[in-house]
Amino acid sequence: MQYPFIKIVSDTALAVVFGNEISREIITQIRAFDEAFNEEQIDGIYETVPTYCALTIHYDPGQILYGELCEKIRALLAVAHHAARISIVVMEIPVLYGGEYGPDLQKVADHNGLSPEEVIRIHSSREYLIYMLGFTPGFSYMGGMDKAIATPRLKTPRVLIPAGSVGIAGEQTGIYPIDSPGGWNLIGRTPVKLYDANRDTPILLDAGMHVKFIPVDETEYLRIKGRVEAGRYHCHTYVKGDE
Repeated sequence: MQYPFIKIVSDTALAVVFGNEISREIITQIRAFDEAFNEEQIDGIYETVPTYCALTIHYDPGQILYGELCEKIRALLAVAHHAARISIVVMEIPVLYGGEYGPDLQKVADHNGLSPEEVIRIHSSREYLIYMLGFTPGFSYMGGMDKAIATPRLKTPRVLIPAGSVGIAGEQTGIYPIDSPGGWNLIGRTPVKLYDANRDTPILLDAGMHVKFIPVDETEYLRIKGRVEAGRYHCHTYVKGDE
């Protein structure tokens, strides 16, 4: 099968598929095409959603027909996703690892023949690319985790996981933005609100961003939590450069 190709998702959505695996190269192409496509400001398009391997485009067939949309997409595919240069936006997220905040830290350590301190060091030593959001509002699926701390999902998911919990599932890591069920191994928690309906931008993270986890102790965790609740905390965010 030759990539990229277009497939129908529903009577008001299609997907531009760039591959069939999780890879940085594919997500970079998706991000570049998404940016180029939205710059066209095509009438009838009301949302684009990047996923691991595709960009889903939601449209109003009353304003633009499927065939016409496909023509515009094919014209852009010829150049857009090869030409764009993508800036790397990095957000630092403070995390208190272990204890009641990360009840599976020891399990992850035992599974990989490491100490909890080594798991923390490895997990916090990298910048993670957010491949996509899903499951719950703002849940971030991040790639690029070291295989040395990869751990299978829980056989029996938890009924309730606190908002801000940082987890590992296989070779992925992510943060639960709201209280919800889940089957990821919990290794820590951030006091930062990943989802807040009262903010101008309710969802803090976005696909294409990078996250750097910063270990903190409980005193610092509680200090940050107080500032978050008072609306006075902002994560350190910076642009690293161009990919």
